[in-house]
Amino acid sequence: MRIGILFGGRSGEHEVSLRSARSVLQAIDHEKYVVSLIGITKNGRWIGGNNSLAALEEGDEAIKQCPDTILLIDPVNNSLLQISCDRNDQAMHINKTEDLDVVFPVLHGSFGEDGAVQGLLELADIPYVGSGLVGSSVGMDKGVFKSVMYSAGLPVLPSITVNRSEYHSDTGAIVDQIIKRLSLPVFIKPANLGSSVGITKVSNVAELESGLHEASKWDRRIVIEQGVDAREIEVSVLGNDNPQVSIAGEVVPQRDFYDYDAKYVSADSELIIPAPISPDQLVSIQEMAIAAYKAVDCSGMARVDFLLDKSSGKVWINELNTIPGFTSISMYPKLWQASGIEYPELIDKLIELALERKEQRDAIERSFEVLH
Repeated sequence: MRIGILFGGRSGEHEVSLRSARSVLQAIDHEKYVVSLIGITKNGRWIGGNNSLAALEEGDEAIKQCPDTILLIDPVNNSLLQISCDRNDQAMHINKTEDLDVVFPVLHGSFGEDGAVQGLLELADIPYVGSGLVGSSVGMDKGVFKSVMYSAGLPVLPSITVNRSEYHSDTGAIVDQIIKRLSLPVFIKPANLGSSVGITKVSNVAELESGLHEASKWDRRIVIEQGVDAREIEVSVLGNDNPQVSIAGEVVPQRDFYDYDAKYVSADSELIIPAPISPDQLVSIQEMAIAAYKAVDCSGMARVDFLLDKSSGKVWINELNTIPGFTSISMYPKLWQASGIEYPELIDKLIELALERKEQRDAIERSFEVLH
C-alpha cells in the first residue's frame, strides 16, 4: 500500500509538523507500506522526493534541490506528480511518479488542520487520515468549537470572540468588554492555531492590549477565555462512527501554562500517564470526549483537552485537536501506547479508518434524476 505523508505547511506550527512527520516516518511499517514524502514549504510550495523532509529541516538551499510536486484535483488519477520546467521554451512538464492509496496529513494549524487540505483531498477523491472538512474546521476554530460544545450541552469556560478589525478599530472598547464580562487572569488566543502559538496569559489590565496584539498577528479572530486554576487533562480518541477513547493523561507544566516551548523544546514539563484522577472523573471525561468528537463529526483521530478545577473538581472541555502532535514526546501516541496500542499499530489503525471513511463517502449517491 502506498502512503503519502504530507507535512510542513504555511503555518506557525510548521516546525512541529516536521517533528511529527519524522516520528511517523520512523514508526511506520516500511515492509507493509511504500512511503512517499510530500513537503509543503512555508510559502506554500509543494516538494517531493526522499529528501524532502530533510530539506525542510535544513532550509532554503536544500529545498531548491527538491522537485516541485502536485496532486491533481482529479478523481480518476490518484497520482503524485512532479513538475519540471524547460527554461529555453518556458514549457512545463508534468511527470507521474507514483499512485497513492492513502494520504496521511501531519499538518498542524492553518492550511492543514482546518479543512483546507481535506477539501483538496476530497476533490481528488483520495482517502486520507483524520477528520473531514466539518470536523477539521470546527475543531480548529476555538470560537466556533465553543459554540458547538455549548449547543451540545457540554461544559466550556466563558469566553469572548472578537475580530482583529474590531480590536484595531476600537481597542479600548474591546478591553472594557473583557474587564466587564470576564475576571483576570484570562488567556488570549488566536482562534485558528494550535501548539499554544500566539497565546498569552494576562494577569493584569495593563497586559491586555499586548496580549490582543500578539494573538492578532496569528489570526483574524481572537478568543479571550476565562482563566482558572486548573489541571490539564487529556485523552485520545480513535475511530469513525464508533470511536474509542484512551486512558487519561495529565500535563504538569513548570511554567504559567503548557506553552510551545514546554510542548516541543523544553523537557521541564511532566506528562503523567495515567492521570491521577478518580474513576468517576475518568469516566466523565471519557464520555465528554466521545460526545465532543461526535458533535463536530470527527473521524480518524483527535486529542481532547480538559481543564479540571483544582479546588471544585469541575471539568471543562478546552480544545479538540484533529491532527494532534505525533512527535516522540506527544501525548496522543503516548496515551494509546499506555492503553495497549503501540505506535506502529496506531498508524495501521488510522490508515484502516481512512479507507473505511472513503468507503462511506463512495456509498453516497451523487446524481438525482427527476422521473416524469
